[in-house]
Amino acid sequence: MSSYKAPTLQERAAAAQQAKLKALAKLQARAAPDEATIAQRKAAQEQREAAEAAKRAAKRAAMEQEKADKQAAKQAAEKAAAQKVELTEAEKKAARDARYAARKARKK
Repeated sequence: MSSYKAPTLQERAAAAQQAKLKALAKLQARAAPDEATIAQRKAAQEQREAAEAAKRAAKRAAMEQEKADKQAAKQAAEKAAAQKVELTEAEKKAARDARYAARKARKK
């Protein structure tokens, strides 16, 4: 039984050249797509691009609406805080007394 003989540089280069020629021949043998197929692919691509553009526009509009809603909520909270009146000393004392009475009532 003979041992393995490693291919030389020239043999490897020739094998690579043959593989390239074979791939090129296979590529050239393939039929070119007809005009109908090209038009159909182009139309499908345009539909995909239009759908993606619509999706991006919808997402952008939703983000802008969400941003506007947050801004409106923030303004409403600021307005509510500005309208909140400070309790007078008598009202504060009445609230304290009510809490104190409720606490005493729970203990009994």
